[in-house]
Amino acid sequence: MTSAFDKLARPVQRWIRAQGWRELRDIQTRAIHVIRDSQADVIVAVSTAGGKTEAAFLPLISEVLEAEVGGIGGFDLLYIAPLKALITDQANRLEAICQEAELPVVPWHGDVAASIKTRATKRPRGILLITPESLEALFIRRGLDVPRLFRSVRAVVLDEVHTMLDSERGVQLRSLLTRLELAIGRPVRRIGLSATLGDMAQACVYLRPDDAAHVQVIEANGGEAELRLQLRGYVAGGSDKSIPAPTELIAKHIFDHLRGTDNLVFAGSRQSVEIYADRLRTMCEDARLPQEFYPHHASLSRDHRDLVERRLKDGKLPTTAICTSTLELGIDIGDVSCVAQIGAPFSVASLRQRLGRSGRRAGKPAILRQYAVEAMLDSKSSFADRLRLGLIRSTAMIELLLEKWCEPAQSGALHLSTLVHQILSIIAEKGGAHAPRLYRVLCQDGPFRQVSSAIFAEVLRAMGQADPALIEQAKDGLLLLGPMGETLVSHYSFYAVFQTPEEYRLISDGKELGTLPVDNMVAPGMMLIFSGRRWLVQEVDDRAKVILVTPAKAGTPPIFGGDAGIIHDVVIERMFSVLKRNDSPTYMDATARDLLSEARSNFAQMHFSHGRIAQIGEGEWIVATGRGTVKTTTLAFALRARGFTVQIFDGFLEVLIAKSTQPLEAALKDLADGADAKLFAGNANLMTEKFHPYLSKALLEIDVLAVRLDENSLPALAENILSDSALVQGI
Repeated sequence: MTSAFDKLARPVQRWIRAQGWRELRDIQTRAIHVIRDSQADVIVAVSTAGGKTEAAFLPLISEVLEAEVGGIGGFDLLYIAPLKALITDQANRLEAICQEAELPVVPWHGDVAASIKTRATKRPRGILLITPESLEALFIRRGLDVPRLFRSVRAVVLDEVHTMLDSERGVQLRSLLTRLELAIGRPVRRIGLSATLGDMAQACVYLRPDDAAHVQVIEANGGEAELRLQLRGYVAGGSDKSIPAPTELIAKHIFDHLRGTDNLVFAGSRQSVEIYADRLRTMCEDARLPQEFYPHHASLSRDHRDLVERRLKDGKLPTTAICTSTLELGIDIGDVSCVAQIGAPFSVASLRQRLGRSGRRAGKPAILRQYAVEAMLDSKSSFADRLRLGLIRSTAMIELLLEKWCEPAQSGALHLSTLVHQILSIIAEKGGAHAPRLYRVLCQDGPFRQVSSAIFAEVLRAMGQADPALIEQAKDGLLLLGPMGETLVSHYSFYAVFQTPEEYRLISDGKELGTLPVDNMVAPGMMLIFSGRRWLVQEVDDRAKVILVTPAKAGTPPIFGGDAGIIHDVVIERMFSVLKRNDSPTYMDATARDLLSEARSNFAQMHFSHGRIAQIGEGEWIVATGRGTVKTTTLAFALRARGFTVQIFDGFLEVLIAKSTQPLEAALKDLADGADAKLFAGNANLMTEKFHPYLSKALLEIDVLAVRLDENSLPALAENILSDSALVQGI
């Protein structure tokens, strides 16, 4: 059998020898055989920096170099990645491979000079590296050139596929691939690069929906680094001012244990990143040591982020990046000694991706340091604080991480916001389009297959009825851009389907409190914390971007402007398992173990070990749903429609009962019997995506029900809560 190395073109072989590689990695060997010996679509799945880029491109570049020159021109290979930084990083890596072969490598995104793009479009050849947004712009601005530019393309390489599976951006990319294949009149081989997933079948469906069964999956075999982890607990608050705040203690621990090495510290919000980076910078100055702690988030300049990334990749100067999710994806920053997580993560998949940055060198362990901060308890402490839900979520996710489980992609979403975007894009590209063709390209052949013809017609109708209209119809039925459509498409921000969270003004008793970024559903009856105080949402005005609130006695920090905050059923179930057990994980420090013991004791006192409803005060009840964010939120909406004030927690609801409200048991019995849930009886904001403002309320409700709420689960959930519970009073 011919070796994998022998199947590569001579220039590629010489490059490998120049790197000093003694042998190819197993994942690269297997990928070379599959890619060179077949025309199958392929997914290469391996952890960060596991060699998947070379696994795909070494055989693909060899195929290009050994092919007969046809002289028709066009790019040979197309690479699509979600980040400009990733495009730049991969372009540098590929240029080294392609230099001797004189195969052009062309990065294409918003920061690339226009002269480079002009030269590339005049003589398209080699490898084009592009973001989904720039590919969208190419279709709209140079639609007539698309067939010429891509007529020779042999394969499209999709990087970070696991981040695209259930996102608006992922649907946009699938739509663009469909349009590309229609433009050149043939299918194009698809090569997906992904982190390892719990269910690779979903990635296969994403890559080739019409022929997922024949997608070849090449997944890394073993070779994972030893994992060392610690969960440290901290208590915030209390009257003893001599005890340092958790922020100080965590910063001191990071300073003492991470200094002198390369590390990533995921601190959550941009504000938290800056707080910790500032404290660590001050500690370096006070100790008269060189600076090695740097913030890294999207609001910082590209130059600053480049500096941090270069320091990490170079490895000569110790560097710890205090970051948001910006360093979670596959930008090559070399190996880091440790990954730290401050606060509970929202998904095991994200935690797994982050941990993949550590332990990449042979013989080096992967190290995870998890920091959990819980509130000091007193007589007024909320039940959520008493149950230490942040610590419990962290523990549950660590357990699932060790079991190699991660969240599957959500299915069933309609993605109506992105559908509006793609309708406008195709009309702009073609100068007009008929509705049947749009439906065929986008829904029958494209990614919006769960959108029926009736819903599609309603979307078109809503776009035409917007004031001013997004689309107009000519006498012959041709759909054209309307005044607002022209305005949207002509703006540079159109090409992206995602947006930064909308800023809503918070107003109480006619006084503006400030603004809050909102990218999740907010409804009357929800409670939140703002400016250190607790507020009850009274009314939401989407058009004016206003939330009316009144002071409240309970609340939790809002989940806005960052992680999606959708916690899977399996994670919540594991949290309840942790609360019911008596074991003490060896990876916890003494404080974390004390907090865990405290949480379990309070859980038992509330009788949640054998029931699911408890009264904790006058007219105040706790319902243990035991389910993830989607099902728990659905029950919250149903109860709010019946007059209850409801706050959502991980697997729990806090329910406040007004005198005029029916008994909680009765409301749950109605829902268990299949009564109309009336989920949208309140004035909830449903505009969570970029193009939602151009849809009707009915379409918004349909879109939300497809992914963020689960009405069908309500009867069984309510029945289970009632059957498992005897109402416990006076806790």
